[in-house]
Order: sequence, then structure tokens, then C-alpha cells
Amino acid sequence: MSSGSSRSRGGEKSGVGVVVPSSSRFVTQTVNGSHQFLIKGYSLAKGIGVGKHIASENFTIGGYQWAIYFYPDGKNPEDNSAYVSVFIALASEGTDVRALFELTLLDQGPDAKHKVHSHFDRSLESGPYTLKYRGSMWGYKRFYRRTMLESSSFLKDDCLKINCTVGVVVSAIDSSRLHSIDVPDSDIGAHFGLFLQNGEGSDVTFNVSGVKFPAHKLVLAARSPEFENEFFNGLEEDNQEILVDDMEPKVFKLLAAADKYGLTRLRLMCESVLCKHISVNSVANILALADRYSAVELKSVCLKFAAENLVAVMETDGFELLKENCPLLQSELLKTVAGSEEELSGGGKSQSVWAQFSDGGNSNDRRARQQTLQNGERGQRIWAQSLDGSDARGMSPGQDG
Repeated sequence: MSSGSSRSRGGEKSGVGVVVPSSSRFVTQTVNGSHQFLIKGYSLAKGIGVGKHIASENFTIGGYQWAIYFYPDGKNPEDNSAYVSVFIALASEGTDVRALFELTLLDQGPDAKHKVHSHFDRSLESGPYTLKYRGSMWGYKRFYRRTMLESSSFLKDDCLKINCTVGVVVSAIDSSRLHSIDVPDSDIGAHFGLFLQNGEGSDVTFNVSGVKFPAHKLVLAARSPEFENEFFNGLEEDNQEILVDDMEPKVFKLLAAADKYGLTRLRLMCESVLCKHISVNSVANILALADRYSAVELKSVCLKFAAENLVAVMETDGFELLKENCPLLQSELLKTVAGSEEELSGGGKSQSVWAQFSDGGNSNDRRARQQTLQNGERGQRIWAQSLDGSDARGMSPGQDG
């Protein structure tokens, strides 16, 4: 592929008298395609005569018809049938068709050392080949010596396989990148937001613990399969109000609503916002919220943060509530802690969970506690005691509690 570009000082004047330069770009490239020609019964084709060929079916590349010509007895009388000849011919009407070519005799043996004659590799030296008219050809009179061909792995079961690749040269003025019209970002979201804010055109109302939210059925149904089913299959036409009694108004627009009504993108947006507010004091509450409303990504981040800051998190009021109300999360947190320790054994940089319990003890004591966790059930029992209220930091490595 090649291209050229130019700029001139001509052009129109702007309103302030500045001449705006014009520009253009000429692009030349190839349209490539391939065709494989199977010659079955090679030995029977021998003897048809010098200059006579076997032709493949016509195939189209770059808007032109092409064909492969195979000469079993050669094309040149002076060679006395010592070589086979192979050519690519222009089989459709055309004048001055410029193209690059490649002819490959396929080796059918295990080594697959194909015989390749390629014009593509020499395009910089000689440029494309020009075919003047229908029937013009490119190829090799001495493509391969017959005696060598007949004793080689190119010939198998009396068959030859020839692959042809043609790259037709096409040129054009390309203005697609030089002239463009800027299209502003879609503001449909803002428009829908205004409808929601001012309630214009609303046809359904959500009553959330006495607080009412006007909305639009079609918009909600388009974004949520739950709403689609409720509005068009389950909701009576004269019932324009939906009672929501299992969540508070302040969270209706956020995570709980997104989970209940199947609004995946809204849920992820909420998770992203809450993720930025994770801290030692808030992680337990956010973890419980994420678990309740199936916020998988947010829950994973909370578990990892809590495991990395376990001692500090255990001292918060939120963790006490987590122990009382979400006992299954304790097991998940235990698995996360165990996973963190495995990462440390592989060269991780986070502080060991057991080192957090150490209260400044010596390094041997820390290593002993880490080993206790790695020993499996024994370490898990010690960690579980800390969740139950025992003082894990006061235990020695050899105690089971």
C-alpha cells in the first residue's frame, strides 16, 4: 500500500480574511484474494503438446476474472518439454490492469516445503505488473523441471496442487479523514432525566413508604424485564400506582431498586460509587449491603479490604452487627483471609493477617502464627474464636483455645 498527500494555499477565505488551505490525499492499495487449483491425473495430461494448457475455473479478485493456466509439456518449444509452465491469466475484459502475483506449488509431503514464486516480495523493486488486455498473463515458462517434479513430494497420488494469490492495485482520492462533521454525544439520557425529575408525561407512580416517585412505563419496561412483565402482563390498566414496602425511599433510586428490578447497569454504577467510600469504619456495612443485593463486584472488593485490614475492622461497630446479622459472611471472609495468606507465601506485599494480630511481637511469633493458619483447620479454629469474641491477639501459637 502506498499513499501520497498534498496541500495548496488555494481555498476559500474565512470571514476574517484568513485563507483556509485545501487538501487532498491519493491512496493506492491492493485488493487481495487467493484460489487453489487441483490437477488430478497429471500423468494423463502429459503429452497434450507444447503450448497447450489446462485451465482452472475463473475466479474473481478485485473486480476482475482470473484463471490459472498449467502447461504439462511447457509453454516454450525451445525447452523440449523439460519444464512445466504455470501462468495467471486475466480472464475478463480490462485494460492496463495492475496487479501483484504469487504462484505456489504445494509440497504434499510431511516437510511441506512449498515452491513459491512471489511478485509481492519484489514489488518495491519493479512495481506491479501491468496486464494490457484479456488473455494477458504473468508466470513462469520454466516453473519446475519435469523430471524433478515427478520424483518429488509435490506430486502425490498423481495429483498437483497449485495456489495462486492476486493483489489488484486500486487507487482513489480519500477524503474520509480530511473532511469530517463532528457529531455531539447523545443527550437522550439527560432528556429522560428531565422527564423523571419533573414528572411530565408520567403514567405510573411508585409509592415507597409514603414517598411517591412518578415514572414512565415504556422507559422502565425497555430497561428492565421485571418492569416489562409487571406492566404488560401483571398490572391492571387502572392500577397506576405500585406499592414498594421493602425498602426505604432514600435507597429506592440506588442499589436495592437496581437489584429488585433487574437494572444491571444502574446496579454497577451504584457499586462503583459505594466502592469509593470503603473504609475501615464503613466496610462491614457496605459488605452486608452488597451481599443482600447481589452486588458481586462490590462484595469482592469489601471482602478483600476487610481481610487486609482485619484487626481494625473487627473493632468497629459495623463488624459487630455483621457478626449478629450475617453469619454466612464470616465464612466467606475466612476464605478470603486464607487466600490472602496464600498470596503472601507466593511473594505478596500485603501485611499478613496474623502479623496484624501480633501487637508488635517478635518476628518469630509472627511466623509461628502464619504457620498456624497454613496448617489448615487448627488455624481456622483460632480465627473463628476471634470472630466469636475471643482475643486472638493474646493467644500463643501453640494454643488451640
